[in-house]
Amino acid sequence: MMGARPAQRVEWIPIERINVLNPRLRNKRVFKEIVDNISKIGLKRPITVTRRMEAGGPYYDLVCGQGRLEAYQALGQQDVPALVVTADAEDCMIASLVENCARRQHKAIDLLRDIGAMRERGYSSADIARKTGLSTEYVNGVAHLLEKGEQRLLSSVEARTIPISVAVEIAEAGDHDVQRVLQDAYDKGLLRGKRLLAAKKLVETRRRRGKGLTAQKSSATKRLSTAALMKAYQEEAERKRDMIRRANAARDRLVLIIEAFRRLSHDETFIGILEDEGLAIMPERIATRLAEARETRI
Repeated sequence: MMGARPAQRVEWIPIERINVLNPRLRNKRVFKEIVDNISKIGLKRPITVTRRMEAGGPYYDLVCGQGRLEAYQALGQQDVPALVVTADAEDCMIASLVENCARRQHKAIDLLRDIGAMRERGYSSADIARKTGLSTEYVNGVAHLLEKGEQRLLSSVEARTIPISVAVEIAEAGDHDVQRVLQDAYDKGLLRGKRLLAAKKLVETRRRRGKGLTAQKSSATKRLSTAALMKAYQEEAERKRDMIRRANAARDRLVLIIEAFRRLSHDETFIGILEDEGLAIMPERIATRLAEARETRI
């Protein structure tokens, strides 16, 4: 993937001269475990850096090992053991991205932001897909969702709750079209069972709390304005009216079908055709419903 040539020996590098090209936040519990582990048994694997010469002396860009580097800093160390490789900044960025893809546990949004960073550096979706093993459709979808700030959808994509194609359609759809997107995904077999339920919950959470993943505790505890309360009431009322309209439409169609069956059941020509086709016996539920309709008419 990259033309990096590792050094033959481990060098001790001043931590202050190391630049982290692609920094990311760490889980505090996991980071504490790394620090405790290194303090007890030492560093089992050195970090990897690339050297760049400047007027003030050599400086280094981190290729991989941010957690180990920060753990060394937390332990008060001034230097850290490192393998020095020959690679440019772009190769380092790619190596960092691929490392994230391979990591078993990572923050989904960090991985997806890495893809966005590669796009910003001028790499095409095809280039990123080829270097990372991801599909071009996936890379395009991630870039699109990042541009729209759809962190909640991105997290669900990475967790494989919803496919990238469905996430993109949800991002493009208006509030009234999202249910249609979910229905289409169900019809195509993309969302079924638990995944469909999770997608519906995601859509509702996204509608109420926004696109981002950050918990909006302050806004949740704020008193709603009169306008906001009125808007919420109107939206809920409209949703209930829409449900009533749908129920009435379904009832009207059912009444029409029952009346059609009732009339056909008295048509001797139609009955004869059914008998010729071996369909003389009417399904029990239809017969029961027709009988109820007759009693109602009487």
